[in-house]
Amino acid sequence: MSIGLDDAFEDATLMARAAWLYYVGGLNQEATARRLGITRARVNKLLADAREAGLVSITINPSDVGLLPVEDAIRDRYGLDFCICTPALSMDRQADEASDILRSFAFQAVGAAAAAHLRMHLAATERAVIGTGWGRTLQQMTLRLAGIRAPRARFISLMGSLTANSSYNPFEVVHAFARATGGEGFVLPVPFIADSPPDRDVLLSQRTVQQALDIARATTVAYISIGELTEGSLLRQQGMITGNELAALRKAGAVGDTNGIFFDDDGAAVAHPMNERTIALGFDGLRAANVVALVAGVAKARAARAFLRSGIAKGLIVDGDTALVLAGEP
Repeated sequence: MSIGLDDAFEDATLMARAAWLYYVGGLNQEATARRLGITRARVNKLLADAREAGLVSITINPSDVGLLPVEDAIRDRYGLDFCICTPALSMDRQADEASDILRSFAFQAVGAAAAAHLRMHLAATERAVIGTGWGRTLQQMTLRLAGIRAPRARFISLMGSLTANSSYNPFEVVHAFARATGGEGFVLPVPFIADSPPDRDVLLSQRTVQQALDIARATTVAYISIGELTEGSLLRQQGMITGNELAALRKAGAVGDTNGIFFDDDGAAVAHPMNERTIALGFDGLRAANVVALVAGVAKARAARAFLRSGIAKGLIVDGDTALVLAGEP
């Protein structure tokens, strides 16, 4: 079974979203168009189609609304500027086949939605500086930027880029963004994890590293993914941390990681030597970086909830199934 991403935000879903915002949310057509990122003429046609299809009568059937109420609930709970949810599959997560479909769809759908957000940012920001993390969701973003030209944009990895050789490591992600848009790519030319805290200090003192960090601190938007701290996490699959290190981090209270920082259920960096060895823009830097958190997969729900509690993220792009979990639990 495969899911066509071009159909992820099909007209039926967009029609229901427009109807919800206009008839229930009380927005006028111009405000609805701005919220959905489409023209007012398109909104007018969607509303007409909604009436003709019977979607709109006295009320809107909640089952056809999509996830706008969920987006609003998550945004309000965590004080975000925005929350974007992709469609939920609502499949049986216990079935192996369903789980595989959910995981694959989540990465692709969140990547596609994040790419659309980036397109709007590039269109509105002439000299954009885009901070990036790493991972499968960021890789999917790079695959969905065909036809976008932003020669004045700069893309900078917010973490050490000398990691495992894969299409979603920081080095490859940055240069894939630059190739897709015609912009410039910059990386932190150091390992993601130093051998020791003193080694980290030496690497950070290098002029080229400081110059890259200066660019990272000037980001106009930063896209970072949230990782769960389990044996199935990308960190473990790539061999970037050992099983013993994983166990020690969890014992210290860590439930997730982002950009080289391991954090607890309250979204605070844990007291563990690993947090003194990773080379990346830290939490203080991220607070000023206009961070958009990318969350793909229900396995990351606990880590996502914890990170959102930190208050670092300004926006969230999340798959629908995970969004339902986040909205349903405090």
